[in-house]
Amino acid sequence: MERLAGRIILLWGWRRALVAFLAGALAVLGQAPYDFFAACFISFPLLVWLLDGATGEASGSLFRRLRPAFAVGWWFGFGYFLAGLWWIGSALLVEADSFAWALPFAVVGIPFALAFFYGFATLVARLLWSSDIGRIAALAFGFGLTEWLRGFLFTGFPWNAVGYAAMPVPLLMQSVSVTGMIGMNALAVFVFALPALLAARRHLRLGLALFVILVAAHAGFGYFRLAAPGKPATQSVDVRIVQPAVDLSEKWDASVRDRIFATLMGLSAKAPEPGHGKPQLILWPETSVPFLFTERPDALTALGDMLGDGQMLIAGVVREEGGSGANAESRYYNSVVAINDKGEIADAVDKVHLVPFGEYLPFSDLLARFGIGQLVAGPMNFAAGNERHAIALPGGLRALPFICYEVIFPELVAVDATSAQLIVNVTNDAWFGDTPGPYQHFRQAQIRAVENGVPLLRAANNGISAVVDPHGRIVDALAIDARGAIDVRVPISEQTVLSSSQRRINGMLIMLLFAMAAALLNVRQRLRVN
Repeated sequence: MERLAGRIILLWGWRRALVAFLAGALAVLGQAPYDFFAACFISFPLLVWLLDGATGEASGSLFRRLRPAFAVGWWFGFGYFLAGLWWIGSALLVEADSFAWALPFAVVGIPFALAFFYGFATLVARLLWSSDIGRIAALAFGFGLTEWLRGFLFTGFPWNAVGYAAMPVPLLMQSVSVTGMIGMNALAVFVFALPALLAARRHLRLGLALFVILVAAHAGFGYFRLAAPGKPATQSVDVRIVQPAVDLSEKWDASVRDRIFATLMGLSAKAPEPGHGKPQLILWPETSVPFLFTERPDALTALGDMLGDGQMLIAGVVREEGGSGANAESRYYNSVVAINDKGEIADAVDKVHLVPFGEYLPFSDLLARFGIGQLVAGPMNFAAGNERHAIALPGGLRALPFICYEVIFPELVAVDATSAQLIVNVTNDAWFGDTPGPYQHFRQAQIRAVENGVPLLRAANNGISAVVDPHGRIVDALAIDARGAIDVRVPISEQTVLSSSQRRINGMLIMLLFAMAAALLNVRQRLRVN
């Protein structure tokens, strides 16, 4: 191990960049759908050893001294995001004639930009670097800080945060209800990087002890939480989730809209599965209705005829506002609407956090001059909603809806028993086919259920549609590209979980502890050297 570490430390130039790139790409195996988290126990020690050798000119400016560390982190991040997000390009091939030109910008450009976050992580870590376990704490702090920033800077894109690799199964998901993703990201990097101590042997016993304690606490808390008897259900709701598996090449084709709508209606109206009652709530995916209700009021009449007494449909739609005057412009919203058994729209919630270049075009006036338009989401730009609120369901329950990738933002998905008893996530992952993308998206939605201690109802056009319990266990699901519907009775019980603000505080404290430990050991090393 010492010889391997020595060779890694002494790498220079393109060889160092290549190893960093490959180490980052290897770490993606820890994410869904692979869930091979053992790969991270190779990637992060390699990153530590690369940073051990990433020393700049001692007499140069601070920038020159830290530039090699930033470069190592950038190459690690570029490999990580390129290997983890290549599937984004699939969305551009749905209408290849129009958007294939943008493929390199999406597949390479997005990882190129995101890699700067990991470059910043290693730069911060290098500021607190030492030759012992302190550098492991410094790396944990650097990545914890960066993953937190990635959640909101430049509209935010916390996809495939490192902490998800430490939560491949429900047993290992429960800790996030205490630490939040902020703490989980820092703890995951710390544990993944500890094998780097095997090379120099300094603080090896301390590192081994911390490794055993943290892994045992992580798994032990999960076992305790899953094994503990659940509180009796105070209420329940019978739910039907519809997955129509509509081909995106037909999604906005006017000639097949009636067929798509008929498919949704047929799956919704079929008899309940054996052992299940008539669904009180029916859930359709994002933008599942293939036309505007303002143009097809007859569709609402048909839905009212299909829905029985006490039933409600929550459907993803495109909602239009304005446009009544001669020169008035319409505004379009990516929304969910709640339709009651009379065929009336009882409530509507618009998507608040839109996808740049997918649902709206930043700097649209400027980019339009170069012929650059919206890339994937549909035939129009969307406006962002002003606020999100819970939808009242039959039986007095309340569900908080999140559309598509809104569910990947932990701070956005803050649910408590007073606001809602269910999380609803509607999405259209068909843009990305049977690639890692839909599996990664589902995993992040699954974690939101655990964090908040409430069930998750998820409807996706072509998968993965599922019901997830408050502990992240999949009650029932439909696979990618399957067409059908699942009926599930969802029990509602009071769950004792920390609030989102308390999880945030806990996560920040964990990061602070790593920063303090790294700083103290860094100072001690400097004093010893002097």
